[in-house]
Amino acid sequence: MNRKNFSCFIGIDISKSNFYVAIIKDEGTASYVFENSKKGTNAFIRLLRNQRIDLEYTLMCMEHTGVYGRLIIAKLAEKQANFCVEMPVQIAKSIGVQRGKNDKVDAIRIAQYASKNYREMQLFVPIPQILEKVKILLKVRRKLVNTRADVNKYPNELELFSPELGKLAKNNHKRINRSLDAEIKRVEAEIQKLVLSDDRLNKTIGLVTSVIGIGKITALHFTIFTNFFTRYDNPKQLACYCGVVPFEFTSGSSIFRKSRIHPMANRTLKKHLHMSALAAINHDPDIKAYFERKVEEGKNKMLIINNVRNKLVHRVCAVVKRQEPYVKNVA
Repeated sequence: MNRKNFSCFIGIDISKSNFYVAIIKDEGTASYVFENSKKGTNAFIRLLRNQRIDLEYTLMCMEHTGVYGRLIIAKLAEKQANFCVEMPVQIAKSIGVQRGKNDKVDAIRIAQYASKNYREMQLFVPIPQILEKVKILLKVRRKLVNTRADVNKYPNELELFSPELGKLAKNNHKRINRSLDAEIKRVEAEIQKLVLSDDRLNKTIGLVTSVIGIGKITALHFTIFTNFFTRYDNPKQLACYCGVVPFEFTSGSSIFRKSRIHPMANRTLKKHLHMSALAAINHDPDIKAYFERKVEEGKNKMLIINNVRNKLVHRVCAVVKRQEPYVKNVA
């Protein structure tokens, strides 16, 4: 973030029905509460105007709360305000030991966090509307796929212990499966229509899917979570975000554990990368040869698969940076 001379820091704690605001200025701290609605966000902007708070020299900070923060984020983006959306755990770990909590206190703590750490924080950049639409459809698709898996779980298990009853259950699930399959295909067709309607998105998906093992759904998740691959400085950062980079855990001479992947990662990207790695091992001759060689050396298979996931991340970053599709090595 540019080191502006911010004269005011505002912390916003958002819940489903309300959002609390804490304003830190030279003369002290003031707290307010507003309804989490268009009326409430407009009242908040009027308060700032009435108190002569210059948005250019004000930094606002809030926690990432998903859909609950959409109204206030949209309003602040409209007003071209300086604001950051931070992960709750980032704020909680940075302020040390705290006793007790409520929404008013949390808003003050968020404002204090912003005043101390603004030099390291990144201003919020909203993703384009086309990505917002695709993101919603991907969530709908995921729910349909999970529902289909749950529906089929019971008859499959029943068939193991009672083939006759399992067959009866499967026959009665066929209509549900056909309906779910049709809905999944309909959503996928709508996603494809959106992709084809945007030249930048269509080109990006084409580049990412040129990497062997990366499918269209995985490519879409990459594009959405990275905002067209702009939310990282290098492939190592993106690999860390995807949860495929192991970290050392040692201290002195008494604590020495195996390097492990940190649990704070994007689980959705990690899951899709795992499936992509398995596909690459089956269909990419170079990666297949690498996998077999490491297995012969006695390496753990999950460790090798994680290395393949890391390779895929680097390949994706390379094709996006060069704006050229991946070309398979030919002997």
